[in-house]
Amino acid sequence: MGGSAGNEQLTAVVAGVLLLLLAIEGATLLRLESLLTVHAFVGMLLIPVVALKLASTGWRMLRYYRRSEEYVRLGPPPLLLRALVAPVLVLSTLVLFATGVALLVLGQTEGTLVGLHKASFVVWVGAAAVHVLAYAPKLPRLVRARARGLVLRVALVAGALLATATLPGADRLQDRVSAHVGLDMR
Repeated sequence: MGGSAGNEQLTAVVAGVLLLLLAIEGATLLRLESLLTVHAFVGMLLIPVVALKLASTGWRMLRYYRRSEEYVRLGPPPLLLRALVAPVLVLSTLVLFATGVALLVLGQTEGTLVGLHKASFVVWVGAAAVHVLAYAPKLPRLVRARARGLVLRVALVAGALLATATLPGADRLQDRVSAHVGLDMR
Protein backbone atom coordinates (compact mmCIF):
# COMPACT_ATOMS: atom_id res chain seq x y z
CA MET A 1 0.00 0.00 0.00
CA GLY A 2 1.41 3.34 -0.99
CA GLY A 3 0.29 6.87 -1.60
CA SER A 4 -1.74 8.82 0.90
CA ALA A 5 -3.33 5.69 2.42
CA GLY A 6 0.08 4.13 3.03
CA ASN A 7 1.41 7.38 4.47
CA GLU A 8 -1.61 7.69 6.78
CA GLN A 9 -1.20 4.11 7.96
CA LEU A 10 2.56 4.47 8.52
CA THR A 11 1.98 7.67 10.49
CA ALA A 12 -0.64 5.93 12.66
CA VAL A 13 1.48 2.85 13.37
CA VAL A 14 4.46 5.03 14.26
CA ALA A 15 2.18 7.10 16.50
CA GLY A 16 1.13 3.93 18.32
CA VAL A 17 4.75 2.95 18.91
CA LEU A 18 5.52 6.51 20.04
CA LEU A 19 2.67 6.46 22.55
CA LEU A 20 4.06 3.27 24.10
CA LEU A 21 7.66 4.52 24.23
CA LEU A 22 6.60 7.95 25.50
CA ALA A 23 4.57 6.31 28.26
CA ILE A 24 7.72 4.47 29.36
CA GLU A 25 9.74 7.69 29.11
CA GLY A 26 7.08 9.53 31.12
CA ALA A 27 7.12 6.85 33.82
CA THR A 28 10.85 7.42 34.32
CA LEU A 29 10.08 11.00 35.32
CA LEU A 30 8.38 9.74 38.47
CA ARG A 31 11.77 8.60 39.84
CA LEU A 32 14.23 10.27 37.51
CA GLU A 33 17.11 10.23 39.98
CA SER A 34 17.07 6.43 40.07
CA LEU A 35 15.82 5.90 36.49
CA LEU A 36 18.05 8.34 34.61
CA THR A 37 19.80 5.54 32.70
CA VAL A 38 16.45 4.18 31.51
CA HIS A 39 15.29 7.73 30.70
CA ALA A 40 18.36 8.36 28.53
CA PHE A 41 18.15 4.91 26.90
CA VAL A 42 14.50 5.32 25.93
CA GLY A 43 15.18 8.89 24.81
CA MET A 44 17.84 7.65 22.39
CA LEU A 45 15.53 4.84 21.26
CA LEU A 46 12.88 7.45 20.47
CA ILE A 47 15.03 9.59 18.17
CA PRO A 48 14.70 7.54 14.94
CA VAL A 49 11.03 6.82 15.65
CA VAL A 50 10.31 10.53 16.17
CA ALA A 51 12.29 11.29 13.00
CA LEU A 52 10.12 8.81 11.10
CA LYS A 53 6.94 10.45 12.45
CA LEU A 54 8.22 13.91 11.47
CA ALA A 55 9.14 12.57 8.02
CA SER A 56 5.76 10.94 7.40
CA THR A 57 3.78 13.98 8.53
CA GLY A 58 6.17 16.30 6.70
CA TRP A 59 5.67 14.23 3.54
CA ARG A 60 1.88 14.59 3.85
CA MET A 61 2.23 18.34 4.31
CA LEU A 62 4.59 18.65 1.35
CA ARG A 63 2.33 16.60 -0.93
CA TYR A 64 -0.75 18.58 0.16
CA TYR A 65 0.83 21.99 -0.43
CA ARG A 66 2.33 20.82 -3.75
CA ARG A 67 -1.27 20.04 -4.72
CA SER A 68 -0.98 16.27 -5.14
CA GLU A 69 -4.55 15.21 -5.96
CA GLU A 70 -4.89 12.34 -3.47
CA TYR A 71 -3.50 14.43 -0.61
CA VAL A 72 -5.64 17.45 -1.52
CA ARG A 73 -8.68 15.14 -1.54
CA LEU A 74 -7.93 14.23 2.11
CA GLY A 75 -7.92 17.90 2.98
CA PRO A 76 -5.72 19.77 5.41
CA PRO A 77 -5.63 19.18 9.16
CA PRO A 78 -7.80 21.58 11.17
CA LEU A 79 -6.47 25.15 11.07
CA LEU A 80 -5.59 25.32 14.79
CA LEU A 81 -3.55 22.12 14.53
CA ARG A 82 -1.58 23.09 11.43
CA ALA A 83 -1.10 26.79 12.20
CA LEU A 84 -0.34 26.67 15.92
CA VAL A 85 -0.05 23.20 17.45
CA ALA A 86 2.11 21.55 14.76
CA PRO A 87 4.81 24.26 14.62
CA VAL A 88 5.02 24.39 18.44
CA LEU A 89 5.10 20.60 18.65
CA VAL A 90 7.82 20.23 16.01
CA LEU A 91 10.00 23.00 17.45
CA SER A 92 9.63 21.85 21.05
CA THR A 93 10.33 18.24 19.98
CA LEU A 94 13.55 19.32 18.28
CA VAL A 95 14.66 21.37 21.29
CA LEU A 96 13.69 18.62 23.74
CA PHE A 97 15.67 15.94 21.93
CA ALA A 98 18.61 18.22 21.07
CA THR A 99 19.01 19.28 24.70
CA GLY A 100 18.61 15.67 25.85
CA VAL A 101 21.37 14.51 23.52
CA ALA A 102 23.55 17.46 24.53
CA LEU A 103 23.07 16.63 28.22
CA LEU A 104 24.12 13.05 27.54
CA VAL A 105 27.13 14.01 25.40
CA LEU A 106 28.30 16.70 27.83
CA GLY A 107 27.52 14.62 30.92
CA GLN A 108 25.55 17.42 32.54
CA THR A 109 22.93 16.87 35.23
CA GLU A 110 22.37 20.48 36.25
CA GLY A 111 22.64 23.99 34.87
CA THR A 112 21.17 26.05 32.04
CA LEU A 113 20.96 23.14 29.61
CA VAL A 114 18.94 21.09 32.10
CA GLY A 115 16.62 24.09 32.54
CA LEU A 116 16.17 24.38 28.77
CA HIS A 117 15.46 20.64 28.56
CA LYS A 118 12.80 20.94 31.28
CA ALA A 119 11.25 24.06 29.75
CA SER A 120 11.05 22.47 26.31
CA PHE A 121 9.38 19.45 27.92
CA VAL A 122 6.68 21.64 29.45
CA VAL A 123 5.95 23.26 26.08
CA TRP A 124 6.16 19.89 24.31
CA VAL A 125 3.77 18.09 26.67
CA GLY A 126 1.10 20.76 26.16
CA ALA A 127 1.36 20.69 22.37
CA ALA A 128 1.63 16.88 22.30
CA ALA A 129 -1.48 16.53 24.46
CA VAL A 130 -3.56 18.64 22.06
CA HIS A 131 -2.14 16.71 19.08
CA VAL A 132 -2.83 13.28 20.63
CA LEU A 133 -6.36 14.24 21.67
CA ALA A 134 -7.11 15.47 18.15
CA TYR A 135 -5.90 12.30 16.42
CA ALA A 136 -6.52 9.54 19.00
CA PRO A 137 -10.02 8.67 17.70
CA LYS A 138 -8.57 7.73 14.27
CA LEU A 139 -5.66 5.69 15.61
CA PRO A 140 -7.31 2.30 16.37
CA ARG A 141 -8.85 2.00 12.89
CA LEU A 142 -5.59 2.83 11.16
CA VAL A 143 -3.38 0.65 13.37
CA ARG A 144 -5.65 -2.39 12.87
CA ALA A 145 -5.14 -2.24 9.12
CA ARG A 146 -2.13 -4.21 7.90
CA ALA A 147 0.82 -1.86 7.64
CA ARG A 148 4.15 -2.41 5.99
CA GLY A 149 6.55 -2.52 8.87
CA LEU A 150 9.99 -2.42 7.27
CA VAL A 151 10.53 1.32 7.72
CA LEU A 152 9.29 1.18 11.31
CA ARG A 153 11.47 -1.85 12.06
CA VAL A 154 14.49 -0.03 10.64
CA ALA A 155 13.71 3.01 12.85
CA LEU A 156 13.33 0.80 15.93
CA VAL A 157 16.57 -1.07 15.21
CA ALA A 158 18.36 2.24 14.62
CA GLY A 159 16.95 3.53 17.89
CA ALA A 160 18.01 0.38 19.75
CA LEU A 161 21.53 0.67 18.33
CA LEU A 162 21.73 4.37 19.22
CA ALA A 163 20.36 3.76 22.70
CA THR A 164 22.79 0.89 23.29
CA ALA A 165 25.75 2.90 22.00
CA THR A 166 24.95 5.78 24.36
CA LEU A 167 24.27 3.56 27.38
CA PRO A 168 27.74 4.12 28.90
CA GLY A 169 27.16 7.88 28.82
CA ALA A 170 23.74 7.43 30.40
CA ASP A 171 25.27 5.23 33.08
CA ARG A 172 27.87 7.93 33.85
CA LEU A 173 25.05 10.47 34.24
CA GLN A 174 23.23 8.07 36.55
CA ASP A 175 26.37 7.64 38.66
CA ARG A 176 26.79 11.42 38.87
CA VAL A 177 23.17 11.96 39.97
CA SER A 178 23.26 9.05 42.40
CA ALA A 179 26.49 10.31 44.01
CA HIS A 180 25.04 13.85 44.16
CA VAL A 181 22.04 12.68 46.22
CA GLY A 182 23.97 10.06 48.21
CA LEU A 183 22.64 6.99 46.43
CA ASP A 184 25.85 5.75 44.84
CA MET A 185 25.45 1.98 44.68
CA ARG A 186 29.11 1.09 44.22
